[in-house]
Amino acid sequence: MIGSQPTLPLAHRLVCYDSVGSTNDEAKRLARDGAAEDTVVWALEQTAGRGRRGRVWVSPRGNLYASLVLRPDCPPLQAAQLGFVAALAIGSGLSAIFPLLNGLSYKWPNDVLVNGRKIAGILLESEMIAADKPTFLILGVGVNLASSPPLAENRATSISEEGLGPVPPAAMIEEFCRHFCLWKRRWREQGFAPVRTAWLARAASHRELIQVRLESGPLHGRFLDIDDLGALLLEDAEKQHRISAGEVLLVNQ
Repeated sequence: MIGSQPTLPLAHRLVCYDSVGSTNDEAKRLARDGAAEDTVVWALEQTAGRGRRGRVWVSPRGNLYASLVLRPDCPPLQAAQLGFVAALAIGSGLSAIFPLLNGLSYKWPNDVLVNGRKIAGILLESEMIAADKPTFLILGVGVNLASSPPLAENRATSISEEGLGPVPPAAMIEEFCRHFCLWKRRWREQGFAPVRTAWLARAASHRELIQVRLESGPLHGRFLDIDDLGALLLEDAEKQHRISAGEVLLVNQ
């Protein structure tokens, strides 16, 4: 276990580990045992970290690895909007620590970029009580503070590599949880509209050409918008596509 603990918003329960296989897996275990909303699992390293689609998430010491237990009282498509809330919280947290941070953007559906390179990722996993409501939602975040992994297609970076100076993971988790709490409250009270507006204001390649990799094959087109559920709207020469799941590759990188 980690000795010193960061200060988190009221009602958050922090569970700390020096090393764990996956913070998402540990958060799932706690959620199944009845862990309350806003339980936070934090580890200095992961030995079996993963990203979307089961990809390995290299997790050395010095970066932030954390997962939140959430119990949203809403349908799954609406609960998935918390991924956008998390992106805003990461961006707001980084900006609070580094007020002169430039080049911050969000890549649909769940990446945070600095100067076009991935600095953070978000992984949402859920278990269902019924078809219309999740029993719990696990929101995992990884933020590259000290180092970044080699990525074949989506280049990565870190706070250190951007020359912004050292930042301890404890400081990042404090800022992330503080801003996530604020944005989550706004989402609950006002709906997705303010989250969507703030996210789009920093959307990577908004109104530009992108490629979206789908199970059926790639689509190329112009990134028009995200709709009121968070789906990507893409326009090609033939029609407008509504995409609820896929992987975006930025053409201009």
